[in-house]
Amino acid sequence: MQGGTGLLSRGARTLALGVALLGIALLTSVWAGVARADDLESIRRRGHLRVVLPRYEASPVLPAAGRPLEAERSQAVALAQELGVSVRWVYVDGFDEVIRAIADGRGDLAAENLTVTPSRRERVAFTAPVAVVRELVVARRDGTRLRGPADLAGRRIGVRRSSSHWERLQALAQEFPDITVEAVDEDQSLEHLLARVAQGDLDLTLADSNLLTPLLPAHPELRAAFALPGMSLIAWALAPDAPKLRRAVDGFLTRIRQDRRFPGRSVGDLAAIRERGVLRVLTRSNAAHHYVWNGRILGFEYELAREFARRLGVELEVVVPPSHADLVPWLRKGRGDLIAASLLRSPERAEALGVSFSERTQRVRPMVVARRDEASLADLTALEGRRIHVRRSSAHWQILHALRASGLAIEIEAVPEDLETEEIIEGVALGVYDLTVADSHIVDIALAWRDDVRAALPLSGSTELGWAVRRHNPELRAEIDAFFRKEYRGTFYNVLAKRYFRSPARIRLHAENRASRAGRLSPFDELLRRYASRYGFDWRLIAAQMHQESKFDPRARSFAGARGLLQVMPRTARSVGLPNVEHPETGIHAGIRYLARLRGRLEDSLSVADRNWLALAAYNAGEGHLADARRLARERGLDPNRWFGHVETAMLAKRSRSVAAKSPMGYCRCDEPVRYVRAVRDRYLAYVQVAGEAVPPRRALESPVAQNAIAGPRTADATR
Repeated sequence: MQGGTGLLSRGARTLALGVALLGIALLTSVWAGVARADDLESIRRRGHLRVVLPRYEASPVLPAAGRPLEAERSQAVALAQELGVSVRWVYVDGFDEVIRAIADGRGDLAAENLTVTPSRRERVAFTAPVAVVRELVVARRDGTRLRGPADLAGRRIGVRRSSSHWERLQALAQEFPDITVEAVDEDQSLEHLLARVAQGDLDLTLADSNLLTPLLPAHPELRAAFALPGMSLIAWALAPDAPKLRRAVDGFLTRIRQDRRFPGRSVGDLAAIRERGVLRVLTRSNAAHHYVWNGRILGFEYELAREFARRLGVELEVVVPPSHADLVPWLRKGRGDLIAASLLRSPERAEALGVSFSERTQRVRPMVVARRDEASLADLTALEGRRIHVRRSSAHWQILHALRASGLAIEIEAVPEDLETEEIIEGVALGVYDLTVADSHIVDIALAWRDDVRAALPLSGSTELGWAVRRHNPELRAEIDAFFRKEYRGTFYNVLAKRYFRSPARIRLHAENRASRAGRLSPFDELLRRYASRYGFDWRLIAAQMHQESKFDPRARSFAGARGLLQVMPRTARSVGLPNVEHPETGIHAGIRYLARLRGRLEDSLSVADRNWLALAAYNAGEGHLADARRLARERGLDPNRWFGHVETAMLAKRSRSVAAKSPMGYCRCDEPVRYVRAVRDRYLAYVQVAGEAVPPRRALESPVAQNAIAGPRTADATR
């Protein structure tokens, strides 16, 4: 018995030791899981977001897997700024290490063009898809024509072993054994592989369509031979146990995919615009051009452009570049079709900027703006020794330099390009700036609502403003010229000019409350932020929907019985457990909860943007009519997973009685949901462009000098 007891004791001790080691292992595993998760709270406590990149992407020369490194990094930086942290780049040795680094907890996020595969899903989580792509076989143009996988026999196809292409080709090689798949070095980007195919070092390579398309023009000797069957989902990767971070990233990706901060490029003339059905107008958000007030999109240039687009029979899309200096480069690169932003027109300026100007849109005078309490400036000689602050990209910069070259002793100082003229005028009023120059129509707006500045004297005679187009777009230029020859100083034009420049009461009403100044879209912004964030929506999208539904009136009722800010039907309100929708907070909560329910019933494989557009269509027309339209889209060779240009086209077909008779849900007035989604989308884009997430940056007015000026008056000498 004693011996037995001793053996038992040793066994018990061994078992206890094993249990202890297992416990330590489990605790270690749990600790590692917590550390690996690095969910949103710990990232914010840490103060930085760790973004994983292959080391070769650190090169300032090579593109990152076919994309400009600048764009990839800027998105990661923008995400970090939105989270209130900085970015810490985590470089790994080769693309194969990216997934491993996320899985091992060395990084929080891989902002990469990652294909979602079952094997990868076992190791990391993925965001909502950012793209749906095809895998393209890339070959030399002078080679044998390839029509499908069977033609790959005897060919060497080079891809990275860690890429999703490797898995795909291995499976293909099982079916076609004569295919040779060659593993290339992990530090070779798509650009490297394309160069090797072009040089004959590799027969073929495989590339995702979204990466290959922008690179092929630089390789005229290459072609996309054919696409492998099926589609692939592209997403960003993050730790599987970081749900809050994933929700935040999904919300961010929703915004950058929907708000078109990186608009598509096209340099086509009028025929291309009509074929596209959209006129893209480059402008800036300010009191004269384009702004939001009480949910409405307004502005002199905006209303002119909207009327011009209407007469062309196309939609209007407003594109607001980051700064004034970006207007002309974005036009020349094809990010917009015309500039409507009060540009001075002259042959010399057209030559300098490389653009073509339209007929005049306005006649103005450049005015020197000074503080109200300053001594009078009798003539230009009174500017001797003064400092004048303007944007370097403005025509006033050249006018001032010409005056200085003629012998007028003035100092000219550049202000940030993202400052609007009205903000520079505010800087003059505060004593941050000595003087500035503004065109008379901008001065008229400023003087209608403020009394701390004045138009001191004209800098030169009258000048003409115009819209700008690319030089090789003569048909668009001719159409614009015909529009202004008919409208300039006509009834429509004069009504707009009076409304925006000669109606002080209206200007004052809009001045302090427009979104571009106050950062406010509606009286319910805080509620929108709270509940939109809870359900993973951009609050500005819900604001756009709310304006479409009720124009921000919580007492609104439709003829069908829908009520409240988001026009929720009583039975729907009861189904989401929030029946009192006429109360603003409850109405907002009910509408967003219902929209989230509709979105949740759509496939996770859909892109972030299209899940929202399809959910909005269901919100307006009902899930049954949306299902009919998606089914019809598939039957007609359209993409049932994309709203614009696809499901919306099929939805319109349901207006036909013969088509409706074959649909389970029957007939509907389906032009209404099409108009509804487009109206919400366009207003949302305007809200993003104009309002942003907060008050636009006014760096000069936030400087210590500005704060001192606000604290007390300064003399003119001290300011200089």
